[in-house]
Amino acid sequence: MTGRREFLLFVGCALMPQAHAQVRRREVRVAGRRIKTIDVHAHCVIPEAEALMKHKSAGVYAITWEERLKRLDAQGIDLQALSINPTWYALERDLATKVIELQNERLAELCAQHRDRLVAFASVALQYPDLAAQQLEQAVKKLGLRGAAIGGSVEGEELSEAKFHPFWAKAEELGVLVFMHPQRTPDLANRLRGNGGLENTIWNPLETTLALSHLIYEGTLDRFPGLKLCAAHGGGYLASYADRSDHICLTFPERCAAVPLKKKPTEYLRQLYYDTLVFSPEALRHLAAQVGTSQLMLGTDDPFGWTSTAVEHVFDTPGLSDAERAAMLGDTAAKLLRL
Repeated sequence: MTGRREFLLFVGCALMPQAHAQVRRREVRVAGRRIKTIDVHAHCVIPEAEALMKHKSAGVYAITWEERLKRLDAQGIDLQALSINPTWYALERDLATKVIELQNERLAELCAQHRDRLVAFASVALQYPDLAAQQLEQAVKKLGLRGAAIGGSVEGEELSEAKFHPFWAKAEELGVLVFMHPQRTPDLANRLRGNGGLENTIWNPLETTLALSHLIYEGTLDRFPGLKLCAAHGGGYLASYADRSDHICLTFPERCAAVPLKKKPTEYLRQLYYDTLVFSPEALRHLAAQVGTSQLMLGTDDPFGWTSTAVEHVFDTPGLSDAERAAMLGDTAAKLLRL
């Protein structure tokens, strides 16, 4: 590879084989067993693809591999699963095809260069579900990527709509993990203005809550029972008030009659997966009680700085067994990512 290509592969930074600053790599152990910790929620961008879309790559993404590696070592994270937040759902088909091809090839090259520290989710042009299915299959079978990263909606369209069935069918067929991250939409832009960054604070978890609720109530999870779907930010608000999802069907059964479900809405929560980015031990304890510890995986939202204590978060959560902590820290992700 040329020096320039190395420069463009990873969030606008050089990947030259240089020693990073001396930070001792923290090793995480549970009951004396060395755990390979895996972060399933970590972002990057590919500057060449950003240029194709005429986006500006700057800000928080402008970190070097050396800086990221130092942070991983200090936090005790052995491996990250990289994803790129979709910003291409409005692109026409030819350009979207070029962007996705470039991104997935660069992600594969990056992971090959850092096999012991990185894997990646493929990008897909979900606005064209047939194309997205093809892109996912190629990325998994030819490039060695571990699944797909998608938004929680596609230009205002819900992921439960029938047009997206070809993508879900392919993901189920391949048996790969799909990582769903909230997608910005203009729907509530007026109400989210003002102090507090509500377009992030409120909207991101709300988008995920809406997406998962539609997938449940519209029967998508019944249609594709083998789907492996991981929702960012602990699944949004859904698990925090989950029983209301059951009671709407009890109190107003006509509102759940259009698509008869095979089980109670809350039961579907235990077939989905979630990251642990919920900030407090009590929040993580409640999430685990609601969805099951087997459905939780470490998440940091790197490089956005939401947490530097993701490992401690799991250890500080009360009521977990050693096996449950080990599963959340890395064992479950290792199985789903086929490591």
